[in-house]
Amino acid sequence: MQSKAIVSERPLQAPRLDGMFRIRALQDYIVYIVFAAVFVYFAIMIGDSGFLTVRNMFNIARTTAMIVVMATAMTFVIGAGELDLSVGSTAALSALVCALVMQAGYGWGFAVAAALGAGLVVGCLNGFFVTVVGIPSFLVTLGMMQFIRGFDMRVTYTNPISISNTTFNSLFGSGSLWGIPSLLFWSVIVAALGHVVLRYTSFGRQILATGGNRLAAEYSGVKTRRIKFLAFLLTAAAAALAGLLYSGMMQTARYNFGEGAELMVIAAVILGGTSLFGGRATIIGTFTGALMIGTINNGLIIMGLDVSEQMMISGAIIILAVAFARKRNS
Repeated sequence: MQSKAIVSERPLQAPRLDGMFRIRALQDYIVYIVFAAVFVYFAIMIGDSGFLTVRNMFNIARTTAMIVVMATAMTFVIGAGELDLSVGSTAALSALVCALVMQAGYGWGFAVAAALGAGLVVGCLNGFFVTVVGIPSFLVTLGMMQFIRGFDMRVTYTNPISISNTTFNSLFGSGSLWGIPSLLFWSVIVAALGHVVLRYTSFGRQILATGGNRLAAEYSGVKTRRIKFLAFLLTAAAAALAGLLYSGMMQTARYNFGEGAELMVIAAVILGGTSLFGGRATIIGTFTGALMIGTINNGLIIMGLDVSEQMMISGAIIILAVAFARKRNS
C-alpha cells in the first residue's frame, strides 16, 4: 500500500518579530525617555523658582562636567570589554600634582603637563597589568584605586592645597566665555571628540570589535591587547583632565576629589546604552546618562533631601543601569 504524505495547505509564516524590534528600539532610547521624564518631574515639583532658572541649568552643567569627561573615556574601556575603577583616584592625583607643582613655583602650563603625565603613568600601569600580566581589569583598577587614594592621603596628610593662579582657575573651572561656563565647554568638546573617534575612526571600530568578540577581532588582524592598553591610557588621561577641572572649579586640590565618581561614571555609561559586556557603545547616550544623573542629584538637593537619601537613589540608579545592560544583551 502506497502511503500518502499529509501536507498542510496552510502556508508557512515567518515569526513576527515586530514586537521584539519595538522593545529593542524602546530600550535603545530609554535613557532619553527617562531623562525627559526626570526633567519634567523636577520642573513641575520645584518650578521656575529653583530648577528651571538659567543659573541652575549652568550649575548642573558645571557639576556634571567631570563625570562627562571621565564617562566619555570610560565608554571606550567598557566598549572593549574591560572596566576601570581607578578614575576617581586618578583625578585626585592629577589635581594634587598640579597644585603641588604650582606651589613649587612653576607655571600653570608645566603643572598641567605634569598632572596629565601622572594620569598617563596610572593608565600605563593599568594597561600593563591587564594586557601583559593578564590580571582582570576589575581587580587591577580596584587595587590601583586604593593605592592612589592612600598615596594622595600620605603625600598631603589629608590637607587641601590651594590654587591661586587666576588663569588656571578661569580656564579649567570658574571662568566663562560669552556667559557660558568653561566647564560646559570642556565637557561638550570631550564628548564631541569621543563621539567622532568612536564612530568614525578605525580605533573606535577596533574598540567595539575587541569587546564584541576578541577572538574574531584577532583573526581579523586587530591587536586587541594594544587596543585595550590604549583604552586604559585614554581613560587615565580623561581622569587627569577631570582632576584639573575639579581643582579649577574649587580653586584647591584635595585627596578626596572624585571619591565615588567611578560609580557615577559607570552608571552614566551603562544607562547611556553601552553594553557592560563590551561590543556596543554610544557617546551621545553616555553624555545623556551623565546629565540625567547630574539632574537627579541637583533636583534632590533643591528638594531638600539629605546625603543618605541621595546615596540611596544613586545606588538604585546603578542597579537599574546593570539591569538594563542585561536586558539589552539577553
